[in-house]
Amino acid sequence: MPQNLSYRPTVLVETEKLTRPEWLDYRRRGIGGSDAAAVLGISPFWTARDLYYDKVGIVSATDDRENWVALEVGTLLEPLVARIFAKKTGLKVYQRKCIFQHPLYPWMLADLDYLVELTDGKTAILEVKTTNYNAKGKWWRNGDEAVPVYYESQGRHYMAVMNLDRVYYCCLYGNSEDEVLIRHIDRDMDYELELISLEHDFWENNILSKSPPPYLEDNGDLILESLRRTLGQPSPGAEPVSLTQTQSDRVIRYLELQEEKRRCDADTKTVENEMKRLKALIIADMGSSSSAVSTDGYVVSWKISRTAGIFKDGLDRLKEVHPDIYSEYVTYSERRNFSIKRPKEDAA
Repeated sequence: MPQNLSYRPTVLVETEKLTRPEWLDYRRRGIGGSDAAAVLGISPFWTARDLYYDKVGIVSATDDRENWVALEVGTLLEPLVARIFAKKTGLKVYQRKCIFQHPLYPWMLADLDYLVELTDGKTAILEVKTTNYNAKGKWWRNGDEAVPVYYESQGRHYMAVMNLDRVYYCCLYGNSEDEVLIRHIDRDMDYELELISLEHDFWENNILSKSPPPYLEDNGDLILESLRRTLGQPSPGAEPVSLTQTQSDRVIRYLELQEEKRRCDADTKTVENEMKRLKALIIADMGSSSSAVSTDGYVVSWKISRTAGIFKDGLDRLKEVHPDIYSEYVTYSERRNFSIKRPKEDAA
């Protein structure tokens, strides 16, 4: 599928005055950037079958009843994050409130967050994201700055539709302008051609042919959640299903893995029990001492650590006003920590 790079995207519809049902209807007329990860089987949110059910109107993949607060917060913060990006980079950002369409592959759609005016006169795309502090590690890979793979597929889909060469990402993970992550990716034609091919196959052979794709994702929880949305609760009175040989092979494999897990759990419990027994014997060898040194140089520690506990009500104020009597309200709990450290020469 050779790529013609002399095209300009067309506008499917202006979105500023669309109602949400109208907007969703237009989204179902093709594959959008946020759909790309599901087509590739790398989405942490939806399976390819979820996307299929959404596009053919069976079950909405945008059912946000359980996660509506997070989605609403992300939407409300978009302008703020865009302003932070502009301030941090000095680049001008602006919006085109419409759904773009690839002129060569009309099933490829793009509803962009923002566009960026670069200093050389070219245009880039800005995708605005929000996350929490504990999840910001997903924006690194092997210690290097990176874009999560499911967001990368979204950006590469957009570059294909818009015929642009760069996508910026600005992800807010805190409550200050310094708690943002700014990344960018540049166009990769090999990735893009493969993406277009897979999306074309999905659109032609699944959506248009009304043929649901199989569950090929590695994430079992994701598949179970998809089944919950699609099938609902099982019917106790339904007739048993006769499985094919291929389906029955899954049953056998599940039982094999169940037995393997049982053996692993038993081995783990045996190891844990033996570790506890050896710990107790080492402590017994130490007697009343809180430390010991093995013949190999390992340092054994069995020391008391003290943790201060403070009653909450009024103590912060008390500490400021009457520091002299603050200590009267402090209580201590004790626990003993057991550790074994390698000799210094081994640790080095």
